[in-house]
Amino acid sequence: MLWLPRTDAVETTNIGRFSQWLSRREERDLTSYPALWQYSVDHLRPFWGSLWEYFGLGATVPEHRVLADESMPDTVWFPDETFNYARAVLTAPGVADDDVLVRGYSDTRDPVEWTLADLREAVARARAGLVAHGVHRGDRVAAWMPNIPETFALMLASASLGAVFSSCAPEFGAKAVLDRFAQIEPKVLVAVDGYKYGAKSIDRTADLKRVVRGLEGLGALVTLPYLGTEVEGETWDRFCAYDEGVEFEALTFDHPLYILYSSGTTGLPKAIVHSHGGMAIEHAKMHSLHHDLGVGDRFFWYSTTGWMMWNYLVSAPIVGAGVVLFDGMPDPAGMWRLAEESGTTFFGTSAPFLMACRSRGIKPGEEADLSRLHGIGSTGAPLPAVGFDYVYESISATAQLQSLSGGTDLCTGFIGGAPTVPVWRGELSCRCLGADVQAFDPEGRPHIGREGELVIASPMPSMPVGLWGDPLKHRYRDTYLTDFPGIWRHGDWITISDRGSAVISGRSDATLNRGGVRMGTAEFYAVVEAVEGVADSLVVHLDDPGQDRLLLYVACTEGTVLDDDLRRRITAALREQLSPRHVPDEVRQVPAIPRTLSGKKVEVPVKKILKGVKPEEAVDKDALADPEALRAFLRA
Repeated sequence: MLWLPRTDAVETTNIGRFSQWLSRREERDLTSYPALWQYSVDHLRPFWGSLWEYFGLGATVPEHRVLADESMPDTVWFPDETFNYARAVLTAPGVADDDVLVRGYSDTRDPVEWTLADLREAVARARAGLVAHGVHRGDRVAAWMPNIPETFALMLASASLGAVFSSCAPEFGAKAVLDRFAQIEPKVLVAVDGYKYGAKSIDRTADLKRVVRGLEGLGALVTLPYLGTEVEGETWDRFCAYDEGVEFEALTFDHPLYILYSSGTTGLPKAIVHSHGGMAIEHAKMHSLHHDLGVGDRFFWYSTTGWMMWNYLVSAPIVGAGVVLFDGMPDPAGMWRLAEESGTTFFGTSAPFLMACRSRGIKPGEEADLSRLHGIGSTGAPLPAVGFDYVYESISATAQLQSLSGGTDLCTGFIGGAPTVPVWRGELSCRCLGADVQAFDPEGRPHIGREGELVIASPMPSMPVGLWGDPLKHRYRDTYLTDFPGIWRHGDWITISDRGSAVISGRSDATLNRGGVRMGTAEFYAVVEAVEGVADSLVVHLDDPGQDRLLLYVACTEGTVLDDDLRRRITAALREQLSPRHVPDEVRQVPAIPRTLSGKKVEVPVKKILKGVKPEEAVDKDALADPEALRAFLRA
């Protein structure tokens, strides 16, 4: 146990105050986290109805009209309510007009600060630009834009009109952008001319021309000269020339808000449609009750606009918290200095970033004053136990570490932490409120203390309202709901302890199965990447008939090479901490491990390549953060 809740947490935290309010209302004691979680999944209607009321998203709703149909994927939430996500964000409860709400940092330009009044004005101007170009309810607005305040304003402007927003980060190549945006046929595209990543300038003007040619029905191109290059299209300043105030379309709870995309490493990415009401109520719950954010807090999560964590981050004003945006190279030491400079109180990042800081010997607590941090978030991959040690030894002894697991499909974390739950080494502290996460055996029976398929057994408002281009929801059902009919299967292995914490063992489609023993890749990586000298790793099991080979690829820390001593230390650690069956047949050094643009290791595509599948058939290189990382596997 690495961290304990305050003894007065029920009185001093948001979740504690909410649990007291709900206890009085329900006339039962819900102040302990296990009791509150159990109530939230056993009583979906009163629980989600209470959140709707508690966060001021709308008036009290009769229980039977909170959830009118709970059958997935045809769930119907709050059918009688009208709502607009942009209004909820721009209300920013407890924030004054002249309070700084948005802080934007960038490798490309100087820092930017927007007050709440500035944000509202920027939204009004972007909204006027959209209206001038004929954008109406249901039209799509696409942004090939970085994580900067203008992108945030454009998303809210689209939402205010009932238009559907979608974004890709500038590091996405033209093909990756077209694979996504061509599916949804945007009416307006807003893009930058390029960007800086560290000291390097990346020009996107040629790619922009290719994207524009490939988008049928595109009505307007708007360009923000981020690098100062003159390009075709209307300039952002011209587009935002008029301020006609902000009005908010009254929309249904399930009206599409934005479209996110799966990683798209093979085939076209799934275009996942999320709703106004679903995002607002889910993110309000997470930001306030789980992250303990409110007025005076500054929320940061390192993300690009191509990862769902950007959408998650910019919802923070719904509970009165400010947001810290960053566009650039995540320098392992510099990001902690940014936390100090921005006054960040909750610092979110990825598990690979934390492990990279550890492998480089960086001590963030000595690099910067992190005394304001009350929370540190990690997601994108399981954080190994040594990563937990690193946070508490080198970053902060007092901040709560919240290792989260969730996904683009729900645009949230559904296993994480809470201010009233301890942090246990190497474990996700709890299942999030309203998330009926279970570990199922192959027959669909839930188990505690045994590994199983991660499922969500009850609907959540943030489940997608559909996949774009799938009006009858055939692909939706095939993707999530066929293995256990009517139950959401997420595709991970999970073990839930009797105290409610959990361990994610890896993707169930990348499972290692050697000699009849199933091994999750996450536990494998946790051991290997804790070995001194290893920066990153990827394991592949080649299991065709007549072939049973376990191959481990490692990227070493700077100045380290894979020699016999390092091989012995790796294999000894696997044998001792896991089992002799986990010892690989070969350990090979590669310059880098291939990952998607959102940071996930591409295990299945690499396995296909090693089995002889052509690289272009196994993986879309435009979906990779560093396509060059595949070269070593092509020679393997």
